[in-house]
Amino acid sequence: MPEGPELHLASDFVNEACRELVFGGCVEKSPVSRNPEVPFESSAYHISALARGKELRLTLSPLPGAQPPRGPLALVFRFGMTGSFQLVPSDALPPHAHLRFYTAPPGPRLALCFVDIRRFGHWDLGGKWQPGRGPCVLLEYEQFRENVLRNLADKAFDRPICEALLDQRFFNGIGNYLRAEILYRLRIPPFEKARTVLEALQQRRPSPELTLSQKIRAKLQNPDLLELCHSVPKEVVQLGGKGYGPESTEEDFAAFRAWLRCYGTPGMSSLRDRHGRTIWFQGDPGPLAPKVPTPTLGGTPEWEHGSLEKGGCGHKTLQPHQQQYPAGGKSRKKKSKGAQRGPEDQVENPPPPNKAPSRTRRARRGLPEQTAAQQPEGTSLQRDPEAPCVPEKGKRRRQPATSGRRRPQKIKADTPSLEPEETSAS
Repeated sequence: MPEGPELHLASDFVNEACRELVFGGCVEKSPVSRNPEVPFESSAYHISALARGKELRLTLSPLPGAQPPRGPLALVFRFGMTGSFQLVPSDALPPHAHLRFYTAPPGPRLALCFVDIRRFGHWDLGGKWQPGRGPCVLLEYEQFRENVLRNLADKAFDRPICEALLDQRFFNGIGNYLRAEILYRLRIPPFEKARTVLEALQQRRPSPELTLSQKIRAKLQNPDLLELCHSVPKEVVQLGGKGYGPESTEEDFAAFRAWLRCYGTPGMSSLRDRHGRTIWFQGDPGPLAPKVPTPTLGGTPEWEHGSLEKGGCGHKTLQPHQQQYPAGGKSRKKKSKGAQRGPEDQVENPPPPNKAPSRTRRARRGLPEQTAAQQPEGTSLQRDPEAPCVPEKGKRRRQPATSGRRRPQKIKADTPSLEPEETSAS
């Protein structure tokens, strides 16, 4: 999923690519998109962009004298899993170009396209940022820090720190790969209680005896979690790259892969949080970790699921033959509907099923029936006295005599529903 740095890079791309261009005509929407129509028409207008956290605002500004006379229009985009902007010739539109802005003559006609392969992206008219989102970790650091520390009583901070970092009310712009990199650098267990981690920052005050340069040096050498929420995304932006156009190269993605220290890298452990998102880490997972036997090695980074696709957020999707797992790691196979369980119940390597032939199959094959003494270890027919009695296959259970009393009906417990991976503002 594109995170804060990818949205920031997308806004830089739009501003750089469209700075000298004049657009004209109507805005064209794909008929398959469920997003709203964009009722804008002008003979000449400019396009500019601004990113804030996981949102991007596109502003269409008519030039003086443009017809029909009208004011500017702003749209706010959320990229979903695979959203991006591309500038292409108008006669070579890419697949899944769901919103298109065309340049005005003279000159070759170009189209600025919002491309979204999986159609999870969304745009809203009016230009207002989505309500409930906190300050941007990249552009509004002081407000972001104050917003977190002022609201530590919120129940969001009762959860593990790895889950709190995805709450866009407080960490607008942080996503899955950023949370792994931030926690790894500070050696914070991902399933430590968020409030425990953050309350310590309220007491952190630089010594008044330090000079300004000494304070800055101390911050750079020993950054805290909130400072890394600002500086780590900046590192991704500084990587640059050309991931938003046909000039994208494998080198751009290689630079990002080389920058990663934890997320999807060999030797790291991974667990699913309660929303089903994979968190990568090293060492102890923390006291609030899901109840599974051990942290699993391996897993699949998001880009191998297509959420960091080429043109989506500046990185390329690995092909199946390129997927790499750490030693001992195994890919997760999809279970049948009846066997699906919650994230805390999933086991990476379940025990193999018992393949010993049943009595019926032995009789059909003419095999001698084994007695209890002849059976191999681990296959005894003796039942645990506390285990429920299971009738043999093919035989009907004899019903007990009616005693005039009805057996109490079993009441199924309500199954708790999993909340979305982020807030409604994700």
